[in-house]
Amino acid sequence: MQKINVITLGCSKNTVDSEHLMARLAAAGYEVVFDSDRTDAKTVVINTCGFIGDAKQESIEMILRAVEAKNAGEIDRVFVIGCLSERYADELRDEIPEVDEYFGVRTWDGIIAALGADTAAELDTERHLTTPKHYAYLKIGEGCNWMCGYCAIPLIRGRHHSVPMEQLEEEARKLAGKGVKELIVIAQDTTYYGIDLYGKRMLAELLRRLCRIEGIEWIRLHYAYPAEFPDEVIEVMASEPKICKYLDIPFQHISDNQLSAMLRRHTKAEAMTLIKKLRTAIPDLALRTTLLVGYPNETEADFEELCDFVREVRFERLGVFAYSEEEGTYSATRLEDNVPEEVKQERVERIMQLQRRIAAELNAERVGRTERVVVDQRQGDFYVARSQYDSPEVDQEILIAADARRMFRGRFYDVKITAAEEYDLYGEVVRA
Repeated sequence: MQKINVITLGCSKNTVDSEHLMARLAAAGYEVVFDSDRTDAKTVVINTCGFIGDAKQESIEMILRAVEAKNAGEIDRVFVIGCLSERYADELRDEIPEVDEYFGVRTWDGIIAALGADTAAELDTERHLTTPKHYAYLKIGEGCNWMCGYCAIPLIRGRHHSVPMEQLEEEARKLAGKGVKELIVIAQDTTYYGIDLYGKRMLAELLRRLCRIEGIEWIRLHYAYPAEFPDEVIEVMASEPKICKYLDIPFQHISDNQLSAMLRRHTKAEAMTLIKKLRTAIPDLALRTTLLVGYPNETEADFEELCDFVREVRFERLGVFAYSEEEGTYSATRLEDNVPEEVKQERVERIMQLQRRIAAELNAERVGRTERVVVDQRQGDFYVARSQYDSPEVDQEILIAADARRMFRGRFYDVKITAAEEYDLYGEVVRA
């Protein structure tokens, strides 16, 4: 049986795309491996990221390594798919012609046909999981309509389109049948779900339906755009016990000057009102956000306002990025990248120093609490677990000494928090 190695770079949305592709390849009779260095897989498919400079460079380096292996006779064919080849296919064909073919994010029929797989609609809900079997990402939509000034996603992925609700339910049931207990709901903007198909936002209804699927114990919501946030989503998060008290909501900035320049569709006052509404309705909510510093014309006053925002809101989880120009975007074509690189990096560090103190204080408040956790893996002398307040791969972990008792990956336990650090907690099992 011929082996195909599928290498996935970039975000969780790419992960889902690769898993759908791998299921089709498996149905066509291939043996599929992923992110492997095995040389017995004679065909390599690289799913690339083209969002920011570092991700583009990583993708190019991976392509060049695969081409080098092809030239050495270790592999026979190299195919490139995903965001980088969607955006730069012509340039890549000119610069790296050794790749057998380039396909983007909207040309799945091409890669499937090239590899002799089936395009049958009944395979739309099939997945070959690459995550640990107890959690999976559920991508509910593609593309984005917001057109933020710095973001290339609409240029790469196109306008928003939702996956039909019945198809998502079927996919989620199949995932549960494979042992998945935690669904992580993702899209470019999850709150926009349904407008194109049903004429209104339908995320709340989708979440209610997912909660009724037997075997699913946690549902986690990522990438919710702050503008026009649906009240009914807040209501379902507050009332449905399966929905984690966790929300990834990228605010990017809080200065009205910067929000306007970024073409964000909300004001500072609206953001603060939303945060108050969320925390009033869901008092135990863990908020994750991302911030962008060094955007064109960001003044020191704008940045200090952002720092005050972080101090006031005290986000449980926070990431910060320095602005970089992405060709074709509004900011790259209309604005001057006029904040010096050293200032950008200094602002990143200042925000993270502030967040480290906040994270340490919030973690210290959890010592003594008993929380339900799921075990992800064992590392050395510890089992690595997460509570409902933490998403895999991006958030903090709860470490449990492995010498106390045997624990199992994917199983839930009640754990008492015994100690805290800035970004990690320690605990002991009190009941299985």
